[in-house]
Parts: sequence; structure tokens; C-alpha cells
Amino acid sequence: MSDYITSGKDASKAGYLVLLRHGQTAWSVSGQYTGRTDVPLNEEGRRQALAGGKRLREAFPDGFGRGRIFSSPLRRASETAQLAGYSDFETLDDLMEWDYGPAEGRRREEVGAALGHDWCVWDEGPETLPARMRGDWVCTLPSRETVNVHNGVGETVEEAAVRARRVIEQVTPMILAGHNVLLVAHAHILRIVTTQWLCADPHSGRLLRFDTAHHSVLGYYKNDPVIVRWNV
Repeated sequence: MSDYITSGKDASKAGYLVLLRHGQTAWSVSGQYTGRTDVPLNEEGRRQALAGGKRLREAFPDGFGRGRIFSSPLRRASETAQLAGYSDFETLDDLMEWDYGPAEGRRREEVGAALGHDWCVWDEGPETLPARMRGDWVCTLPSRETVNVHNGVGETVEEAAVRARRVIEQVTPMILAGHNVLLVAHAHILRIVTTQWLCADPHSGRLLRFDTAHHSVLGYYKNDPVIVRWNV
């Protein structure tokens, strides 16, 4: 994987890949798996996005140039980008959250109870969940807004990693040219992006805690891709 990260070039003057997780939602509070369901930020999430943007501007006062800010198309990410002060973004479908399939909208404990044993998305993946857990339903949020939930097949962590590598391939030329790039997205896909930046097993993303509206910075050290700062 290192070929598409360094492309055989000197990375000593490279910029940074900056990752910003979206702010809090009703489901991040309740612990429900939030993949493709378009859950908006709650009031605390909007406050977090404003504060997260302030921290990010302090860390990168020169900002990010046109064409170097990318967001997931899901509302919680695009709202965070706007509130954080980075409204001039392009959307990338590849930055959508991991598709949790039958686990979507459910808590880990609910999934485990349905299976009769503890279940971890990083270990087993949505593809191991039975077809009886698939379907479509409507969830009412604490704000009284309703969202449509689709429990499909889902995707494996390896399939999510393919999307992550496509994102890295797209932004690496900008970074190697000395520019900073900002990605605004979701906890799991950004953790998977990080594993692919490091040329690591995507399952190792489970070891990287990433809080709502916090940012992390990836870069190079002696031409090796590294984590520069995490969960700021």
C-alpha cells in the first residue's frame, strides 16, 4: 500500500491529512450503530462542531485551500463542516460511514441478545448477522424528527478499507505537493482511513478512540506515514 502513499517521492515537505469527526447525535448518545442512516446533529453536537472548528483553526490558522476540504454527504458530517467554518467542501461518497447492515440503528447489546452471544463489529462484521435482522423501519429521535433506517447486508471491514484507500489515493498528490487536506466524516471510517494511511490491518482501527467533533492529524516522518496528533 505504500506506493500510493509516497509514490516514490520525497515526503519531507508534505502537508498533513487532517481528520474531523462529526459532532454528537442522538444515536451517538444512545450507542446505536449509526452508519448510513441520516441522523442529524443534536444541540450538543452543534455546540461541539463550533468548538471543534475553533480548535482546528487554532491548529491550522492558514486553513485549507479550495478543493482540499472533503465531507461525507451524510448530514451529521456536512453540518459539522459548515458549523466548524469549512463550508467550502466537496462531498465524497467514499467517506460515508461503515455500512453496518443488520446492526444499523441497534445497540451492541441488542445485536448480542439476538445472536445469543457477544458481538463486535470489528471482529465479526455485519456480514455475519442473520438475514432475519434485515428490513426497513422508521425511528423517532428525541427531537421528534423521524429517520428511515435500512438494515441491509452491510459491508465488511475490508470493503470499507477499499473506500478508505480510494480517498487516500485522491488526496495524496495534494499532500505530497505540500498542501493540507481536511476530511470531515465519521468515527469508524476515519479510523479505517488511518489504518490504511499506516499500511495496517483495517481491524486495528478498533484501537483508535475518536471522540465527537475532535480532530486528528496524519503525516510523514522520514518518508513513513505516521500519526502526528490524535483525538485533539
